[in-house]
Amino acid sequence: MTVWQPETGEQVTEIISSALAGQSPLKVCGHDTKSGLGAPVGANDTLSLTALSGITDYQPEELVLVAKAGTPLSEIEQTLAQHNQMLAFEPPHLDRFYGVDGTGSIGGVVAANLSGPRRVSAGAARDFLLGFSAVSGRGDEFKSGSRVMKNVTGYDLSKLMCGSFGTLAVMTDITLKVLPRPETSSSLSVI
Repeated sequence: MTVWQPETGEQVTEIISSALAGQSPLKVCGHDTKSGLGAPVGANDTLSLTALSGITDYQPEELVLVAKAGTPLSEIEQTLAQHNQMLAFEPPHLDRFYGVDGTGSIGGVVAANLSGPRRVSAGAARDFLLGFSAVSGRGDEFKSGSRVMKNVTGYDLSKLMCGSFGTLAVMTDITLKVLPRPETSSSLSVI
């Protein structure tokens, strides 16, 4: 069993192309915090995106954040909090639920289309995914979307990738729309 940990999108392409040539299936994961979701993957080798990490572009005034797929969710939330901003879809922290360490990666959140209770009013993760770079199962690199919200003509692959659990392609870079954090918030508990 081999665990591949690429640090660049080009290395992801090489690993996928090599696995394709050897007809060896790959399990794609980030921090492996969502392995309890969906069906188990029958693969001996793992493509772990934990080393493919970091915020590559963040412009608070433009409400746009670009990060590598393996960037920990906690790192993104801390960076946004410094500028009084947030991910509007309120991704859940499943670490305690599944008994794992860490909050997972932004790639895992988007690939699973995970959203919290704010989804009803704000929308899902797919509604805030502006674009991404990815590598297909055939080892082809491609991009979809852009850094701005606009009407889409043609196929909107960004919506398709959300909830695919990495089965359609491996995302390497993710561009998200962020929102200002509300000045106040409250919770109501009904017993």
